[in-house]
Amino acid sequence: MRLTSQVVVTAQMSKTIEELEKLRSNETIVEIITPACVVDTAGDNTFTQPFVHRHITDKVSFSVSDAKLAIEKAYMASDEQTIIILADKAFTPLVQNKLLKVIEEPPKNKIFILVTESKSTVLDTIKSRLPITVLSEKAEQEVLGLDMLHLSLASVYEFVQTHKRTSQKEMTPLVERIVKEAIVSEKYNLDDKTLNLFSNSYTALDMGSPPQFVLNALLLKLLARKKR
Repeated sequence: MRLTSQVVVTAQMSKTIEELEKLRSNETIVEIITPACVVDTAGDNTFTQPFVHRHITDKVSFSVSDAKLAIEKAYMASDEQTIIILADKAFTPLVQNKLLKVIEEPPKNKIFILVTESKSTVLDTIKSRLPITVLSEKAEQEVLGLDMLHLSLASVYEFVQTHKRTSQKEMTPLVERIVKEAIVSEKYNLDDKTLNLFSNSYTALDMGSPPQFVLNALLLKLLARKKR
């Protein structure tokens, strides 16, 4: 592992970030990371070391506002090399698309390192611009519990009821899995309107919409787009 622009896939988020810090020679490190990626989340904008500027996100998941902060940090003029480390268990497509331009054409002396748990959640557009370093991947998640090949109104109702207490933190990766399985199944008419629905679901969760409302809306619209 080196301090070069890349995506680091690891099941040990906090340890990996610490190891990246140890690789520093004379660079400045800026970290924008979610609470789950650190052991001590007592404060925001804390300084773990004099050369490390750490910002812990207000939300459990990396949001568009956090992506905007990363872009602002990237365009701050500096003669010193700056390593910008962004860490979340899974970056939403909306966040990745927001970061795409600055990753593709980073300002002078700026290096981007994305740290995440799963290679499968990284968009192809990001993979084409950043090399992937796989240290370790999180074990395969439990079965979704929803048959996307035979989606029905009854199964949608049962699934939504099962997840009526699911938190926003847990709902985001759940929505990501539903979207992934819907695409892989090839059982749905995925036109531009439906693809926008996927992005809008992530946006709604980031904006604090009720998780169960987002889940119900997503599944009902997918049901309507199911091939007959």
